[in-house]
Amino acid sequence: MFERSRTGAVNIISGNDPLNLENIPGLEKLLDDCLVIGQPRVVFDLERIPLIDSAGLELLLRYQDLCAERGGVIKLAAPTPLCRDILTVTDVISRFDVLQDSLSAVGSFSR
Repeated sequence: MFERSRTGAVNIISGNDPLNLENIPGLEKLLDDCLVIGQPRVVFDLERIPLIDSAGLELLLRYQDLCAERGGVIKLAAPTPLCRDILTVTDVISRFDVLQDSLSAVGSFSR
């Protein structure tokens, strides 16, 4: 299950399910909610995400573009070793700032 929380003006998406085709509809709803509030600032916390499949990668890229169109950005936090490998091998990682943890990612918006 995924959830959205806020720290100041930053939305944090977190969960413990795979970022896969089955979970895309719920994630799209959460991310759409982030897009309606001014300049979207989103941290996607991957600390407990066990796997990202091709649908999950496409979701990340699509919403990174949607955020950029509105002057915002998605940052990734704390990817597991497997998720980091998937992001690296597919070169999706080059499209995101990846930070050590969600606190660092939230703080990076104030710099």
